[in-house]
This record gives sequence, structure tokens and C-alpha cells, in this order.
Amino acid sequence: METPGRRERKKAATRQALADAALKLFLERGYDQVSIRDIAEAADVSTTTLFKHFSGKEALVFDEAQDREANLIAAVRQRRAGQTVVEALREYVLATWLPITEHPQYPEFTALVSGTPALQEYGERLWTRHAAALSAAIAEDAGVDADDIACRALARFVLDIPALTRGRPDPRTDVEKIFDLLERGWR
Repeated sequence: METPGRRERKKAATRQALADAALKLFLERGYDQVSIRDIAEAADVSTTTLFKHFSGKEALVFDEAQDREANLIAAVRQRRAGQTVVEALREYVLATWLPITEHPQYPEFTALVSGTPALQEYGERLWTRHAAALSAAIAEDAGVDADDIACRALARFVLDIPALTRGRPDPRTDVEKIFDLLERGWR
């Protein structure tokens, strides 16, 4: 793997500084009391620079993994021999969502998101925007039409897991229960 150049490292550092400044200010003052200008000043950049990295205030709160959609599709297409699609997606969600829930600031972050309707909606859209691509990968794997309702439902249910488990006392158990339901059905 190639090491990122100086320019890429500087861009990544600026992006991280902006995200860190935004979260700090949001937790201190509340989301609605912080402006884009406040965040840019705290990170010592211009608002123009901020908008080069983030589309708006909501985007500053969530780590928008650039490769999330590709990784979801890879979880389906590149799974181990004998592993079902649901097992592969369970593994992916456990590997990507649970580390977020274990972060020391997660309780504060959850309170911020839960107390801000705009952030709740944005957070849910972050994952669910990949529903069509994930559904298509599942359908392709199953050899059915791309608009197969079962494939669409599975993709949507999997992508709703972060919203369903956010702020719950035991996210791992909740994720496992959801995937057990997806694998075995309602009992």
C-alpha cells in the first residue's frame, strides 16, 4: 500500500481538526448554538476550507467513511466460501459499528445526536443511502432481479442497525439479536 503524500496528509489533518473542533464545540454549547464560522475559527481555517471538506454542520458530526458503500458490497461479494450473505453482513456491522459504540465519547455523542432532530435524520441517512447498491449486490449474489423486494428489505434492515442500536446499553447484543432475526426469522 502506498503511503499518502504530504498534500494528502495535510488534507486529512485539516479534515480531522475540523471534525474534532466541531464535536468539541457541539458538546460544549449544543449543536444549534454553534455556527460554521465558530468551527472554522476553532480549527484555524476559513469557512471556504471547511466546505471543501464537509458539506455542512451535520457532516461534521459523523465520520463519513468514503469507502462505506464499496466495503458493504465487498462484504457480500468477497465473503468466505460457505459464508452466507447475512453472516458476512453481521461480521461487517460488528467490525465497523461496534468500535464506534466503544469510543469514550460515545455516550456524549449519542446524547448530542438524540437531542438534535437534524442529526438523527442525517445519521440515519448516512447508512441507508447505500441501500440500493447493497440490495443490488445481494440480488446479484442470489441470482434474482435487482429490484427483488427480499433483497431490498435485507439491505434496508442491515443499514438501519446503527440507528436502531444507537444509545442502547449493549449494542453488541442488540446487533446479534437483529442478525439472529434476519437469519432465523421471528420466533
